[in-house]
Amino acid sequence: MAANKQQGSYLALFWTACTVLCAGLAYFAEGFGKLVLLIGLAGVVISLVGFLKIKPLEGKTANSATILSLKLLGIAVALGGWFVTIAGLHITTSVGGRMIFALAGIGITLVGVLGVLPVAFGKSVAGKAQSTSFVGAKTTMEHSR
Repeated sequence: MAANKQQGSYLALFWTACTVLCAGLAYFAEGFGKLVLLIGLAGVVISLVGFLKIKPLEGKTANSATILSLKLLGIAVALGGWFVTIAGLHITTSVGGRMIFALAGIGITLVGVLGVLPVAFGKSVAGKAQSTSFVGAKTTMEHSR
């Protein structure tokens, strides 16, 4: 994102508004916190409307064929890693045991996010060369201009 000035402006507004929104949530009990929360919420809404307004200006993007079952598998593996981490809290009370479960959960989540999901969307696995189907789609798109 932020390939042009409009996108950069809306992106900066979005992240600033998210920060203000979090500050409003943190100090919600005070009177000023409610005002800060509303300002942050308004900034987030304005930035999201701006994103939708400039979306048609981007043009069509080249999408390769994706496999729904592979996407679901990637999401399941990523969520499974979180499940392992949370289950470790209930299985053991020792700090060392919980640390092992947490590291295993992080590893499983990373396999889902960096290993399975990129392949599901036609991209290469992180650290590997691009898959042939993605290169083919990219080459076809370049010749159609």
